[in-house]
Amino acid sequence: MKITKVLKTEIEYKAALTRTIEIFQAEEGTVESDELELLILLISDYESKNIKLPELSPIDIIKYKMEEQGLKSKDLESIIGSKGHVSSILSGRRELTLKMAQKLVRFFQLPADVFLPA
Repeated sequence: MKITKVLKTEIEYKAALTRTIEIFQAEEGTVESDELELLILLISDYESKNIKLPELSPIDIIKYKMEEQGLKSKDLESIIGSKGHVSSILSGRRELTLKMAQKLVRFFQLPADVFLPA
């Protein structure tokens, strides 16, 4: 099914996702690659209008990255400071400093805006 119009319903969105998967390996310069480019734009537009991701705090992101990488609080001591500092940061009793944020950006390979207030 070829999709050539703005996606307005979840059914159209799911159909576009399915078609994208079907033609994902299209060779550059083919009709399918042109269709793929259009589908990616349409899907992106639909998602930006209809799918809201939860806002995560910098601490939530740190905790997620720690879990993802199998890290313990102790592993952050070289970045944040003492065991007490790490505990205070992760519990929200103490704010991250700019220096800590810079180190965490490098350590977790995250974009800097993760630690900037919106």
